[in-house]
Amino acid sequence: MPTASPERPVRRTAEPGPVSHPGRSPALTSGWGPAAVRIGALTVCQAALMVGLGLLITGPAAGMYPLSVEDHVNESLEHLRNGALNDVSLFASEAGNTATVIITTVLVCAGLILIPRLPKWREAVFLAVSVSLQALVFLVITTSVDRDRPDVDRLDASPPTASYTSGHTGAATALYGGLAVLALSRIRGPWRKAVGGLLLLIPLLVAVARLYRGMHHPSDVLGGLLNGGLSLLIVGRHLMTDGHSPAPAPSNAMEIALKAAEERAERVAGHTVVIVNPTVTDDAQRDSLRLVLEQHGHHAAEFVTTTADDPGGGQTSAAIEAGASLVVVCGGDGTVRAAADSLAGTGVPLAVVPCGTGNLLARNLGLPLRPADALAAALSGRARRIDIGRIEGDCLPATRFTAMAGAGLDAAMLENTGDRAKSAWGWPAYVVAGVSSLRAPRMSVAIRLDSGPVLHRTARMVLLANIGKVQGGAALVPAAEPDDGLIDLAVFDPHGPTGWLRTLGILLRGRSKPPCPRARGSFPPAGGEHPGTPVEYFAFRRAELRFASEQPREIDGDPVSPGRLLVAEVEPGALTVLLPSGDE
Repeated sequence: MPTASPERPVRRTAEPGPVSHPGRSPALTSGWGPAAVRIGALTVCQAALMVGLGLLITGPAAGMYPLSVEDHVNESLEHLRNGALNDVSLFASEAGNTATVIITTVLVCAGLILIPRLPKWREAVFLAVSVSLQALVFLVITTSVDRDRPDVDRLDASPPTASYTSGHTGAATALYGGLAVLALSRIRGPWRKAVGGLLLLIPLLVAVARLYRGMHHPSDVLGGLLNGGLSLLIVGRHLMTDGHSPAPAPSNAMEIALKAAEERAERVAGHTVVIVNPTVTDDAQRDSLRLVLEQHGHHAAEFVTTTADDPGGGQTSAAIEAGASLVVVCGGDGTVRAAADSLAGTGVPLAVVPCGTGNLLARNLGLPLRPADALAAALSGRARRIDIGRIEGDCLPATRFTAMAGAGLDAAMLENTGDRAKSAWGWPAYVVAGVSSLRAPRMSVAIRLDSGPVLHRTARMVLLANIGKVQGGAALVPAAEPDDGLIDLAVFDPHGPTGWLRTLGILLRGRSKPPCPRARGSFPPAGGEHPGTPVEYFAFRRAELRFASEQPREIDGDPVSPGRLLVAEVEPGALTVLLPSGDE
């Protein structure tokens, strides 16, 4: 594959010291040993406390109030039973069942690592360790404290463990309480408190269900709540924070850091302009980006925000006219596209800082997905030329795209994904919207690539791709590369569940790029029969797609007006991008 020769190198400067990574746990960045020792020691104390309380409940305090009336509570709940409450309590009790807790923990931890736009190792470890330590302490308690279950009709089979403590309640507290902590700390927008409150309610419902079903005394479920809560507190203290209460940072901490960076970093010639999408970049992120710029010698960088009326193109054009030597774009694919449209052909380098939902271009260019890390990697790397696509159509003025454009299912999916869902859940919100869009009818399309014959196809969606990978590392258009002088076309037309499975198999196997564009896909005579494959791939320098009816369309993740025509062509090497030095 031909690769454009590097542009001018960006001068590297000596780092003034270790760069802070906001949001990372010191336990994960400075060594597991001390944190593990502290967590282990406190867990021993937790087990000793819980066993001591159990021995007190079953010993000297057994006849004291309120323990003396616990049997009456269980008997009263037994008299309240009816069919509907039995079903509801069974459902609530199963939320704390061992199998439910294990499966949910594994799936959530895997999702935290593999699915979200940013891998969240710290959160996954926090949840897994909290649930595991709660279970370990529970086993110590049940082997040390022998307490019979309530003398009422029990609705569930009695497990071989003692009544104290409630394992269901403790496991539910550790799992759903841990999820509530993550929701309250990570979800943005109005759903944050509602989701956190609902998750915190689940352990209480499990506790009431275990009482109602005659499986535990009230003190047993209180012990379960305490056991799960202590596990969360101990693990969260050491993995979600630095394990101690630090002194408050001085109000001018960022000014101190910026001044130190300015004094120690060699100045890079030229003027740097940072284009910021304010909807996905907060003040803390801007401060961290400014610090990275100062550390790499880009002093007094100018920060300019986008607006609803101008998502980045106008700001970038103004920066170029003012003589900017580097443009940094902080936002999603739409913001990057708008800036790239103005930067194409100017030779002014672009540094991509992924802050949006998809960040497809950043993923395919090998940039880290943490904004500060991505900027540091770009500023330490070299300038390279990549291709850019130019696209237009009916009711669609000519513009450029850096990642993908298309029509059909993907555009409908983007239209059906609300901003609130994207803000709260990230790119998995697209998956939910995609499921609701599967019933969209097929479209008929006539395709003309370069000087080839017209191809007639039906399709669920068509993609014009400058890059190949999407979220999760899936190679949707495996052969697409951003610097090969070509744009790739993918035509997806699966029929029924079998067709979707075949499509999945093709994507998992991947495709190698043939040496000749004409060898890609199939070029039967005009009017020839459909080859019948669920996915076809082509490559082109210019393509014209005419649809039999108006179709939803999208460009770099942003829905545009529906229409019946798309004309696209490649502009080889038109965009200069700063890439990590290892991506040679």
